[in-house]
Amino acid sequence: MASELTLSVNGINHVVSAMPDTPLLFVLRNDLNLTGPRLGCGMAQCGACSVLLDGEEVRACITPISYAVGKRVTTIEGLPAVWAAAKGLSPADAPTTLHPVQQAWIDEQVPQCGYCQSGMMIAAVELLAKIPNPTVAQIKDAFTNKPPSPHLCRCGTYAAIIDAVQRAAKAMKA
Repeated sequence: MASELTLSVNGINHVVSAMPDTPLLFVLRNDLNLTGPRLGCGMAQCGACSVLLDGEEVRACITPISYAVGKRVTTIEGLPAVWAAAKGLSPADAPTTLHPVQQAWIDEQVPQCGYCQSGMMIAAVELLAKIPNPTVAQIKDAFTNKPPSPHLCRCGTYAAIIDAVQRAAKAMKA
């Protein structure tokens, strides 16, 4: 039976009606119209559905909505507001502010098909929050060895992703 659940997504509280075991991804995309997180494999094996839950990357395709209740969900759409808040800007500035990771992805022209890239950026944001100046080895480790599985890019833009993470790290220090 569906329950009324309150989710904090990108700084806004939303009341949704869903079964508690409904995957968070389905609610984000179908109920809240957030299309950044994508259904790739549906088994937490690719990372296309990644979001931040209280600052930690989770795979939304297997995370039950009930697990997200009472926590802060951040999708790629919410990254500008996260950066605006970190820089002490007003929430009104968020729509005109890109997170440095997003800007680095543009500057380095990372995406080819782009399907996996929102999940890649979420992983980069989590990494840079923990390690502000990661080495190439640490970047590779964050994308390949962090459970539950590696982030997969079928287009093979891994070298550009490493460059973008390094660029974002420099921009975040400035």
